[in-house]
Amino acid sequence: MLKRFAPLVPIALTAFLAACAGHAPQPQVTEPAVKPVAQQVKPAEDEITALIDDKPYEMPQLADSLLELGRSLIGTRYRYGGTSVQSGFDCSGFVGYVFREEIGLELPRSTRELINLDAPKVARADLEPGDLILFNDRGRGRVSHAGIYLGDDQFIHSSSSRSGGVRIDSLDDSYWNRSYLQAKRVLALAPVEESQAQAKRHP
Repeated sequence: MLKRFAPLVPIALTAFLAACAGHAPQPQVTEPAVKPVAQQVKPAEDEITALIDDKPYEMPQLADSLLELGRSLIGTRYRYGGTSVQSGFDCSGFVGYVFREEIGLELPRSTRELINLDAPKVARADLEPGDLILFNDRGRGRVSHAGIYLGDDQFIHSSSSRSGGVRIDSLDDSYWNRSYLQAKRVLALAPVEESQAQAKRHP
């Protein structure tokens, strides 16, 4: 009888092994590394911030011409409410005159309005020539004076009648260092056509 079933043994064994193979544990397939690819395509926020911070100052021509005009006005007398060379300047009148004449930019008339100007704020350590500097030099907790940064910790402003009107001072001076309040990059608001004209005049 065993001889009768002997030919069936290989067939049964083959069927059994085939069934086992169908249920054999499959190797785990990990999902494609989508996240690393996405990270390579899209930089992290801190990397973007670093790129922006390292971006060189883009308006040197505007700043040069602005400060050249400002320096030409050194010695112009101080006059409260003054907005011209003929009448003399107060601090905001001087700032407004320089930006208007050289850049074609109309600024608010008073320091209280200047501090609310919608221009990028600049950290003191990141000051660049042409930046607007605002001071609280009267000890009342609010803005009361304005000037334009020249570089090397110096700024130009229409100071007062006693100090000779338009002059250059240093932020390292204890009085101005103590009074420093805020700075804004007003040149970022310059009209595009003026920026292009300046670039052509100063290649």
